[in-house]
Amino acid sequence: MSTLQNAANHNNCYQDSHLTVDFQLQRVQLDGQSLKLTQKEFDLLAILVQRAGEPIPRPMLLMLVWGYGAEIRTRTLDVHILRLRKTLGGCARQYIETIFGVGYRFQPSN
Repeated sequence: MSTLQNAANHNNCYQDSHLTVDFQLQRVQLDGQSLKLTQKEFDLLAILVQRAGEPIPRPMLLMLVWGYGAEIRTRTLDVHILRLRKTLGGCARQYIETIFGVGYRFQPSN
């Protein structure tokens, strides 16, 4: 079963060879170690993971996580992505992809 199928079949949890995200309990583990995320960092990661492989436009992420309208200009999304990448360490590159001019995409690990 592929990672995307696994994520789709178990709506309460995403799991691959490195990352586990429990959406119900709002817990994240990387290589078996619990990660400490702020609520906004968790919300952002959860949206990206739940839409794995799909580019998500910046305005949509700002609306879904912060409730900001399209007219709001802010760097808060970039700051939170930077923090998530720092927390994910060496796995960050494989998971969170910047789609220049669009937004971000979560790429599941095999």
